[in-house]
Amino acid sequence: MSLPKPLPPGSTIGILGGGQLGRMTALAAARLGYRCVIFAPEDHVVAAEVAAGHVRGAYDDTAALAGFAAQVDVITYEFENVPEAAVAECLRHKPVRPGVRPLHLAQHRLREKAFFRGLGIGTADYQPIANAADVAAATALPGILKTCTEGYDGKGQARVSGRAELATAWEKLGRRECVLEALVDFQCEISAIVARGLDGATRCFPIGLNHHRDGILRTTIVPSGLPAGSLATAERFGVELANGLELVGLVALEMFVTKDGRVLANEMAPRPHNSGHWTIDACATSQFEQLVRAICGLPLGPIETMAASRMENLIGDEADGWARYLADPTARLHLYGKGDARPGRKMGHVTYVLPSAAGRRSTT
Repeated sequence: MSLPKPLPPGSTIGILGGGQLGRMTALAAARLGYRCVIFAPEDHVVAAEVAAGHVRGAYDDTAALAGFAAQVDVITYEFENVPEAAVAECLRHKPVRPGVRPLHLAQHRLREKAFFRGLGIGTADYQPIANAADVAAATALPGILKTCTEGYDGKGQARVSGRAELATAWEKLGRRECVLEALVDFQCEISAIVARGLDGATRCFPIGLNHHRDGILRTTIVPSGLPAGSLATAERFGVELANGLELVGLVALEMFVTKDGRVLANEMAPRPHNSGHWTIDACATSQFEQLVRAICGLPLGPIETMAASRMENLIGDEADGWARYLADPTARLHLYGKGDARPGRKMGHVTYVLPSAAGRRSTT
């Protein structure tokens, strides 16, 4: 079967969701000559500030979704909690890349982990917690109890040491369907971001070394400095995930590297990822441009690192230090145009670029 023809510059990309990932995707698309139209339920969204249009509608408003789809040539999404039904409705009118299946898996932690294991991607031990009997029989302790659905940046989860704490935490989470993940004795957290095109070609960006605080990603460093074997395993897992999903677009796979050298998957996101923001300033092709290339059927871009880098999220009022970042010749500041600097809210990021330490490599 022949592949669809590439969408030429001048075509229009629809983006479900109006946050900073959509904003940076729209900026990358504009550089290649594409227009973007944003679909989001809010009156004001930061992605729409840099896009050609904004359709305001609820994700269950089929008429609004149809009107949105009529304005665009291809559709993508910038966060993984878009309702499956909304994507299915868009698919009735235009291609959505990636489609429903990656969302179906990413939106439910038990489905996600079972899928990883089916592909041969290692995970920590885990157990479903759906009722009192599951709590009483739990053995993946000490562990982290997480809701199967929703939950982001540390929300919807609790660390538990034994069954009594588990029972209390499960009650506080509303006795919802949960997964109990055994704690991992890890040395670090990493992520692989993989693009897969319409032709099945893949590119894995260099692996990022991540540091979290309070459940929120704070820093990503590239190159990671990890052993070659760990990096090869992480890349292989990322590519196997993209191929297993039959993805057209981007997928990020967050992983642990244990103290005994194993690589274990934690969770995935079928969209651009916070840990890939460094690619805007320190990689031959940014993750956002790569997403545009993939969904439009263009050749994937090169992923050589142009410089060593350290990306730092600006959380809450940390963005108020913009003048200091702008005065630093190694810093590249990205602010997202958000109004209220609430605690825990990602207001922007800064990438420190160190050209003298650049490492170059190529992955196909």
